Amino acid sequence: MTADSLAAPRAPHSAPRNKGVNLEKWGWLYMRASGVVLVVLIFGHLLTNLVLPEGGVHALNFAFVAGKFATPFWQWWDVLMLWLAFLHGGNGMRTIINDYVRGEGVRKTLVWVVWIAVAVMIVLGTLVVFTFDPCLGVTEDSTLWTACQAA
Repeated sequence: MTADSLAAPRAPHSAPRNKGVNLEKWGWLYMRASGVVLVVLIFGHLLTNLVLPEGGVHALNFAFVAGKFATPFWQWWDVLMLWLAFLHGGNGMRTIINDYVRGEGVRKTLVWVVWIAVAVMIVLGTLVVFTFDPCLGVTEDSTLWTACQAA
């Protein structure tokens, strides 16, 4: 076989292959699995927030969100959706960078920037969901004053 020809697709490899973990394969599998789970989470989110409440989308307000974030089930639902979405998007951006950026230093820098941004957004989003307090900063002239005093 010459340098200009390709081996047949089913031909055995002539060079020894890396026996380590194939991160590209696991990234590819993660994209498929997280995509399926995200479809379920997102459509469940849209259904429970926009379709099922009486009044539809017009029922969506601060009190509605505060009520959902008071329930651990919806907190974990939204956090799981947040984590999967950011990791899915970050992995997709990593793939695009690997495909289109030629310079090794620039490519590595961009991949690091993507993962740092993903990590920061996951931490901030998780903090918002689990530390959400609808009564924070409520004053006597607010419409939430009576509800927050009862709590």
